[in-house]
Amino acid sequence: MATAAERLWGAALRRSSVLTDCRFSWHKNLSLRKTLVIWKQPPLRTFFTDRRKLHAAPVVRTFRLRPFHFLVATGGGYAGYRQYEKYKEEQLEKMGIEIPIKLASEWEVSLYKSVPTRLLSRAWGRLNQVELPTWLRKPVYSLYIWTFGVNMKEAAVEDLHHYRNLSEFFRRKLKPQSRPVCCYHSVISPSDGKILNFGQVKNCEVEQVKGVTYSLESFLGPCTSTEDMQFSQTSSHNSFQNLLVTKEGNELYHCVIYLAPGDYHCFHSPTDWRVSHRRHFPGSLMSVNPGVARWIKELFCHNERVVLTGDWKHGFFSLTAVGATNVGSIRIYFDRDLRTNSPCYSKGSYNDFSFITNNNKEGIPMRKGEHLGEFNLGSTIVLIFEAPKDFNFHLKPGQKIRFGEALGSL
Repeated sequence: MATAAERLWGAALRRSSVLTDCRFSWHKNLSLRKTLVIWKQPPLRTFFTDRRKLHAAPVVRTFRLRPFHFLVATGGGYAGYRQYEKYKEEQLEKMGIEIPIKLASEWEVSLYKSVPTRLLSRAWGRLNQVELPTWLRKPVYSLYIWTFGVNMKEAAVEDLHHYRNLSEFFRRKLKPQSRPVCCYHSVISPSDGKILNFGQVKNCEVEQVKGVTYSLESFLGPCTSTEDMQFSQTSSHNSFQNLLVTKEGNELYHCVIYLAPGDYHCFHSPTDWRVSHRRHFPGSLMSVNPGVARWIKELFCHNERVVLTGDWKHGFFSLTAVGATNVGSIRIYFDRDLRTNSPCYSKGSYNDFSFITNNNKEGIPMRKGEHLGEFNLGSTIVLIFEAPKDFNFHLKPGQKIRFGEALGSL
């Protein structure tokens, strides 16, 4: 018979065998479950170091190429490249070195025009109409003043809390003594800005900047029937340029003034003249800063613009307000029917309006320095006018000019 010690030893061995079987069965099931989990999940890459084991997630799960990210990256890179090119051009200008002309290709212009600048400009216009809380006005306007170098000492109202929204701030009036009108020269600057180009119109082509031209006829549009009757009496040539010259011995001149965002945004009459006709060209709203004007040929013909034509003491005279990005709103004070940056328009179309009627044979008389219109933000003014051959500009390309200062005289 087995002793008590032997029975106890046998029972201990049986319990140990049962526990071993249970542990093996649990480990077997756990291994199976792990195998199933690993089979369901993508394989993980394992890296061994001296201290610990690291697991790296699959590349497919951590990086996905999405169209939005791609567009932001490429668009941001291209914008950065253009800013770098602009910076180099500014440095070359400061050094007095002539900047080589690099015109945009057709696909670049088409890509630029595909950007919804008209929609963005309308949104910007509505944002400008939003009334700002009194406590927020000074910080917002101060940031704009610091960014664009606005001189508020010239403003009729220097208190920033007076301007309820951005639109009122952009259209602020100046103190009368801050812009004296020159009385000794026949043509003055209609606005503050920078002189991009000036001179005679040659071969029906106008320079928007040095070396980059646009068609005079594309810019002004065809002559109206009234103009054809008037100009054909003194013109013996068929060219559009000769149709505009009404007096023998005269030449056609032009001057381009760029208004920066920090400039005074209203424009005035540059001389004593009569406005007889208005032509509105709906179009794109691309930027008109000097860098873009040097890059895109016929930029002013692509953009929306309002052409005012008439006559002064020496013959034909015109003033054109060219729209730009965030400057879809062009206002002419005496023309209440004018509506710019409309949501729908026909490409290549234009709208005519005559100020000469049965009751008004003279049109709209404008005195030199009189308020004429305004932009919502900086843009461009183009003057094209007829004058005798001894007309001289008192300007230099690239110089800053203020409203009331002399452009030229006989």
